[in-house]
Amino acid sequence: MAKTWANAPSPCIDVCKFRDGGQCIGCRMTKPEKKRFKKLDGKAAKKAFFLVLTERLETAGRYAYWSRMYRRRCERKDRPCPLDKIEAVDEAKVAA
Repeated sequence: MAKTWANAPSPCIDVCKFRDGGQCIGCRMTKPEKKRFKKLDGKAAKKAFFLVLTERLETAGRYAYWSRMYRRRCERKDRPCPLDKIEAVDEAKVAA
Protein backbone atom coordinates (compact mmCIF):
# COMPACT_ATOMS: atom_id res chain seq x y z
CA MET A 1 0.00 0.00 0.00
CA ALA A 2 1.37 3.39 -0.97
CA LYS A 3 2.02 6.00 1.67
CA THR A 4 -0.37 8.68 0.47
CA TRP A 5 0.67 11.42 2.87
CA ALA A 6 4.39 10.65 2.98
CA ASN A 7 4.63 10.72 -0.82
CA ALA A 8 2.25 13.63 -1.39
CA PRO A 9 3.61 16.05 -4.00
CA SER A 10 3.70 19.73 -3.16
CA PRO A 11 0.30 21.45 -3.44
CA CYS A 12 1.93 23.85 -5.91
CA ILE A 13 0.39 23.63 -9.39
CA ASP A 14 3.14 25.70 -11.08
CA VAL A 15 1.26 28.98 -11.45
CA CYS A 16 3.42 30.85 -8.90
CA LYS A 17 2.06 34.38 -9.12
CA PHE A 18 1.96 35.92 -5.67
CA ARG A 19 -0.85 38.41 -5.42
CA ASP A 20 -3.84 38.41 -3.12
CA GLY A 21 -2.00 39.33 0.07
CA GLY A 22 1.12 37.33 -0.75
CA GLN A 23 -0.75 34.14 -1.67
CA CYS A 24 -0.17 32.36 -4.96
CA ILE A 25 -3.18 32.66 -7.26
CA GLY A 26 -2.85 28.96 -8.18
CA CYS A 27 -2.41 27.13 -4.89
CA ARG A 28 -3.03 29.93 -2.33
CA MET A 29 0.23 29.16 -0.52
CA THR A 30 2.58 31.93 0.55
CA LYS A 31 6.30 31.76 -0.27
CA PRO A 32 7.18 30.71 3.31
CA GLU A 33 4.52 27.97 3.20
CA LYS A 34 5.94 26.63 -0.06
CA LYS A 35 9.36 26.33 1.57
CA ARG A 36 7.89 24.84 4.75
CA PHE A 37 5.99 22.11 2.87
CA LYS A 38 9.27 20.66 1.59
CA LYS A 39 10.42 20.21 5.19
CA LEU A 40 7.21 18.68 6.56
CA ASP A 41 7.71 15.20 7.88
CA GLY A 42 5.04 12.71 8.75
CA LYS A 43 1.41 12.06 7.98
CA ALA A 44 -0.03 14.35 10.66
CA ALA A 45 1.95 17.41 9.57
CA LYS A 46 1.17 17.01 5.87
CA LYS A 47 -2.48 16.21 6.49
CA ALA A 48 -2.89 19.30 8.68
CA PHE A 49 -1.20 21.43 6.01
CA PHE A 50 -3.54 20.13 3.30
CA LEU A 51 -6.63 20.64 5.46
CA VAL A 52 -5.76 24.29 6.10
CA LEU A 53 -4.89 24.84 2.46
CA THR A 54 -8.04 23.20 1.06
CA GLU A 55 -10.18 25.30 3.39
CA ARG A 56 -8.39 28.43 2.16
CA LEU A 57 -8.94 27.38 -1.46
CA GLU A 58 -12.64 26.71 -0.85
CA THR A 59 -13.06 30.11 0.81
CA ALA A 60 -11.40 31.77 -2.20
CA GLY A 61 -13.58 29.82 -4.65
CA ARG A 62 -10.50 28.18 -6.18
CA TYR A 63 -10.77 24.62 -4.86
CA ALA A 64 -12.35 23.05 -7.97
CA TYR A 65 -9.67 24.39 -10.33
CA TRP A 66 -6.79 23.66 -7.96
CA SER A 67 -7.97 20.12 -7.15
CA ARG A 68 -8.26 19.27 -10.85
CA MET A 69 -4.74 20.54 -11.52
CA TYR A 70 -3.30 18.92 -8.38
CA ARG A 71 -4.79 15.54 -9.33
CA ARG A 72 -3.04 15.84 -12.70
CA ARG A 73 0.21 16.56 -10.87
CA CYS A 74 -0.21 13.43 -8.73
CA GLU A 75 -0.95 11.34 -11.83
CA ARG A 76 2.12 12.67 -13.66
CA LYS A 77 4.28 11.82 -10.65
CA ASP A 78 2.54 8.43 -10.33
CA ARG A 79 1.66 9.02 -6.68
CA PRO A 80 -1.60 8.51 -4.79
CA CYS A 81 -3.55 11.74 -4.41
CA PRO A 82 -4.11 12.84 -0.80
CA LEU A 83 -7.28 14.64 -1.89
CA ASP A 84 -8.97 11.24 -2.16
CA LYS A 85 -8.49 10.79 1.59
CA ILE A 86 -9.68 14.32 2.44
CA GLU A 87 -12.75 14.14 0.18
CA ALA A 88 -13.70 10.68 1.49
CA VAL A 89 -13.80 12.08 5.04
CA ASP A 90 -15.88 15.07 3.88
CA GLU A 91 -18.37 12.78 2.11
CA ALA A 92 -18.69 10.61 5.22
CA LYS A 93 -19.49 13.70 7.32
CA VAL A 94 -22.18 14.80 4.88
CA ALA A 95 -23.75 11.32 4.81
CA ALA A 96 -23.91 11.13 8.62
